[in-house]
Amino acid sequence: MARIITLTVNPAIDKSTTVDGIAADTKLRCTEPTFDAGGGGINVSRAIHKLGGNSLCSYFAGGPAGEFLKKLLDEQHIEQSVIPIEGWTRENLAVTDMSTNQQYRFGMPGPAVKEVEWQNALQQLELQLQKGDYLVASGKLPPNVPDDFYVKVSRVAEKKEALFILDTSGEALLKAAKSKIYMLKPNLAELGALCGTTSITDLDLKSLATQFLKDHDCQILVVSLGPKGALLATSTKMVHVPAPVVHQKSTIGAGDSMVAGMVMSLIWDRSLADMVRYGVACGTAATMHHGTQLCIKKDADKLYDWIKDQKPI
Repeated sequence: MARIITLTVNPAIDKSTTVDGIAADTKLRCTEPTFDAGGGGINVSRAIHKLGGNSLCSYFAGGPAGEFLKKLLDEQHIEQSVIPIEGWTRENLAVTDMSTNQQYRFGMPGPAVKEVEWQNALQQLELQLQKGDYLVASGKLPPNVPDDFYVKVSRVAEKKEALFILDTSGEALLKAAKSKIYMLKPNLAELGALCGTTSITDLDLKSLATQFLKDHDCQILVVSLGPKGALLATSTKMVHVPAPVVHQKSTIGAGDSMVAGMVMSLIWDRSLADMVRYGVACGTAATMHHGTQLCIKKDADKLYDWIKDQKPI
């Protein structure tokens, strides 16, 4: 069976808490915080574990926060490959105002990473990857890591005949899109940036997805549409998958849960349409809980059954 390796170059300790109301210039009494290992690829590995799968979680880590990050993942029995850096791993904060049920998320930029450190990450990947493995890179780049870093990652995956799955944004996405990618998961705004437009209507979406696949070396494009679900696009298939309406409590990790559901579906040898259905189910399931709990398999499976019963659009 193919293995799953996740890569996180800007991980974080995610701290979550709640208050009864948020107001300026006032001491706010928070509830006892919860701490979770965070960052794109780490969240994917955590969600994969919740879905009953296994992955090798590769990530940069440094300082006391980096040691705490490893401890958190050890407690969840997730296999790890730590890439040491001199800078300290960042810490993020999410605060939910219980009086309004609104969540405030404070994301830190992360430590500067030296060239020798990110080069070490590429060398580790080359040693770890085997033919047919899935390499999932998720998250933004930290300071000092070059914008074409994911292009370099793609080349390593291609050399090792592994399948590269990417979920990132900004300049890193624009550059990586020109490389060889097995599956790319942009949201609507990111697809617009890739296609040179600032606005995409429902009428534009399918034609832009088709054009993107013609112009790029990408086998599968999954466009995340938030509450509207997702669009699956390949050279021969175009499927819109609706998202169920649920009581939403947190959006943290929803996209990473979606990626986890899709890569697990590939491991389970599901069809591409069912892959996206399960991905949408996992992403939606993640929003049903406070903080950074990610998806729960029982919720995801129930939502997946609902989605499968819907008529295709």
